[in-house]
Amino acid sequence: MDLGFKTLALSALLSSSLGLSPAAFAQAPTQQTPADQQAVPDAPAPQAPSSLKGLGPLTPGIGSPSTTPASSTSTDVPQQAPSTQPPPSQTRDVQTTPPDNMTPEDIGSKLVVNTTYVEVPVTVKDSKGKPVAGLTWRDFKVYENDTWEPLKIFTVDPAPLSIAFVIDQSLTSDVMAKVNDSLSAFQGALSPYDEVAIFSYNNGPREWTGFTGAQGNRVPAVLALAKSVGRDDLVPVNSGPFAGCAITKNGGCVDSNPTVTQGGSTGDPAFITIPKEIHTLNDAILKAAKELSTRPQGRRRIIYVISDGKEYGSKATYKDVLHYLQANKIAVYGTAVGDSARWGEGYISRLHLPFTMYDNRLYGYVTATGGVLDSEGSLNGIEKSYAKITEEARNQYTLVYASHEPLIDGKYRKIEVRVNRPGVDVIAKKGYYPSGQDYQR
Repeated sequence: MDLGFKTLALSALLSSSLGLSPAAFAQAPTQQTPADQQAVPDAPAPQAPSSLKGLGPLTPGIGSPSTTPASSTSTDVPQQAPSTQPPPSQTRDVQTTPPDNMTPEDIGSKLVVNTTYVEVPVTVKDSKGKPVAGLTWRDFKVYENDTWEPLKIFTVDPAPLSIAFVIDQSLTSDVMAKVNDSLSAFQGALSPYDEVAIFSYNNGPREWTGFTGAQGNRVPAVLALAKSVGRDDLVPVNSGPFAGCAITKNGGCVDSNPTVTQGGSTGDPAFITIPKEIHTLNDAILKAAKELSTRPQGRRRIIYVISDGKEYGSKATYKDVLHYLQANKIAVYGTAVGDSARWGEGYISRLHLPFTMYDNRLYGYVTATGGVLDSEGSLNGIEKSYAKITEEARNQYTLVYASHEPLIDGKYRKIEVRVNRPGVDVIAKKGYYPSGQDYQR
């Protein structure tokens, strides 16, 4: 109800009760309010939102650079004077310069820690030739160039194999027949995670198939094609129609063409014709190693050779092939057959006489790269060696350390692995050449 309407009603009521006219009541002085009682002001009128024009640019996290507040249109709220104090310092770090425009590849090339990681697969056997299991990283010590290297990675997990299977077709016919019959058992020694490529050599290497799944249908078909009849043993002769001087007269050689007959026109009955044997083992291992070096990291690279180990007539030298193997982390395993598998003769064949054929060059590759060489003479033994060697190659102790040597120097680095167990045989590679595959970022 309005305040004026209440005043008129109250004056009419008092005039009627006191006998006063309304005009007299209107002339009566009004009652003063106490001095301490203040009039209640009206609420401020609604204000329209102030415009943002004139405030300047807005910076995220800072706001407008203007420190002067907008003036209020209400007369009821006292207007504050502009502050003369500087704004408080910001506690949040603000980037003032833009970052470099880099792709993820650029970032990876800028944040680099070059470390030469060296992987050393190790096989440990007891005095009976059986693998020793249950060893931990505390049982191993690795020395590179006579300097102890702490282990960075140690694992006993089985690794998938990339096997380059090399068949010697220069074997004698009787030994070659055993090898041909055993090839059907080779696929049974492989797991579904393995892959295999098949090579052979006689007078030069040959690749039958590139790397394919170990349990695929291609493997037995290619192994059947890789069978050979072998060769027959040849013996030196110094008489008869195959001798250097087929016809003699008074101790001399009868020949109208002295340049053809060995020993000249006079002849020499003591001259022995030695048949030449071609065994291109170096070339075959090098060809298999080149194909094997393209396999991805994480797979164990193996060259498996079934041969008598003889070497003669290769274009590649043993030193160059071994350098390539040690630079690409390739181990050579083998099954020795023929003369190299006989007791006693197998050890003698490892020796080499100057200017003669190498009777067992395969043994040098195996020992230098950390592989295993098994000697078998029977068909059953050859078949069992496939499963035995592939199992040992798959289940090894893998040691990884960071080399203290310079990143790239191209020098050979000697490796020695020691095991804190008495009476065990430690099989590991003797050394390596550094390559770009060992560098980790």
